[in-house]
Amino acid sequence: MYARSTTTRVSPETLDDLVAYIRDDVMPMVTQLDGCVGLSLLTDRDTGRCIATSAWETHDAMNASAERVGASRERAAAMFGGTPEVQEWEIAVLHRAHRAGEGACARVAWTRTDPANLDRVIDAYRESLMPWWEETPGFCSNSLMMNRRDGRCASAVVFDSREAMAHTRDQFMTLREEFVSRMGMDILEVAEFDLALAHLRVPETV
Repeated sequence: MYARSTTTRVSPETLDDLVAYIRDDVMPMVTQLDGCVGLSLLTDRDTGRCIATSAWETHDAMNASAERVGASRERAAAMFGGTPEVQEWEIAVLHRAHRAGEGACARVAWTRTDPANLDRVIDAYRESLMPWWEETPGFCSNSLMMNRRDGRCASAVVFDSREAMAHTRDQFMTLREEFVSRMGMDILEVAEFDLALAHLRVPETV
């Protein structure tokens, strides 16, 4: 499975309009393309940062969608401003305990490691992090995406509510720091978002 993420920063005052555009115009178009298995949208209302991620059955399907998705991206930039940043990923792990409902949110950690280390990271992620998350109140799902060329990874953990996510902040920081130290990884950024759209039909890739 593969994914394309588009990060955009807009004025916080226009965020609801951008979410509506992605929900009403972009998502119906993208999800009918061959090989698409859904779309999600993360938003930060304080900064106006949005991350839209489309998921694809194969790398070829993702590549074939580039022109039509790019046109929607350019239209959004013309309407709302901002310079989109596009990244492509392999979905290495996806586990859903239950579907996210209204009010769900996500904590995303971006890291980098030696590309030769990625298979080891995947195994350790499954064996040491996921069992802990399964026991965490309010846990919905987790995913790990990676770029095998440069060793970048993006891990997202979704919770039922802001309250559930806040209760894990200290524990997650300790767990994350121990994990990246053991795996020889660098933390690039950690951020928290609202889960504005979650329409993924991606099968379990645990």
